[in-house]
Amino acid sequence: MTTALITHADCLRHETPEGHPEQVARLEHILHALESLDLKRVSAPMAAEDDILRIHPIDHLRNLRSAHPQQGYAQIDGDTFMSPGSLDAAFRAAGAAVRAVDMVLSGEVQNAFAAIRPPGHHAETETAMGFCFFGNAALAAKHALDHHGLSRVAVVDFDVHHGNGTQDLLWDEPRALFITSQQMPLWPGSGRVDEDGTHGQILNMPLPPDSGSDAMRAAYESQAFPRLRAFKPELIIISAGFDAHRDDPLASLNWSTADFAWLTGELCTLAEELCAGRIVSTLEGGYDLNALAQATRAHVEELMKAAQ
Repeated sequence: MTTALITHADCLRHETPEGHPEQVARLEHILHALESLDLKRVSAPMAAEDDILRIHPIDHLRNLRSAHPQQGYAQIDGDTFMSPGSLDAAFRAAGAAVRAVDMVLSGEVQNAFAAIRPPGHHAETETAMGFCFFGNAALAAKHALDHHGLSRVAVVDFDVHHGNGTQDLLWDEPRALFITSQQMPLWPGSGRVDEDGTHGQILNMPLPPDSGSDAMRAAYESQAFPRLRAFKPELIIISAGFDAHRDDPLASLNWSTADFAWLTGELCTLAEELCAGRIVSTLEGGYDLNALAQATRAHVEELMKAAQ
């Protein structure tokens, strides 16, 4: 078995204003870092409109299409911009998540990493925000549940910012366990422990600034891993944000590259125990270019080890 790398050149055509942290260079650095690895390289398809409608209403699509510029930039909110290439990139990102689920559940690959942008975990049901347009991880979960007929899917989000969009999209979904660690206080301000979903299927693990490796590992070992074992998912989806890295300019959890490798390795071990090793990972944040590239490579190398 092997690990799939799913991406598309359209994701490089989503442009943001000069100085914006969610920039084209993020994906360029990642692809360069992964260039020498022996991965099954797959071109991300466009998500079908029906895929998007699994999680977002038609008005959300209409609003994005209406805002989409023919030239220059359209500002969706204080920090979310669209360029002429943005909508195609967003459909490719969503399509990569769907394709990753299809490949892993069919047994074509052991696990998959979607190297995509724009990211997705801040996109709420009817609101594009936080650099995100479609909820890629939530879409992957719903596709696995509704299209492939799985009974239980877990989403684990270790981005430094709370996955408010994924939480919103899965709030009423009893078949999906959502586990998320995030720095608190920090934008977007959600992610309290009492935000636990309609069915108690959401686990928020807020971490204080400068808490570092020990607090993260303790939270996952005492809370996240037992919840995963109790839930017994048939697939684990990772929202892989690398902005908890100590070099990232937007936050201060101070994780190391080794921390991302450790966490990925532990999730791979759990996946082997619980769901035949089936993991889909999709890129979220990470804004120091070198730290992002190093941590992403460490993440993918752990997926590759688990696929051997």
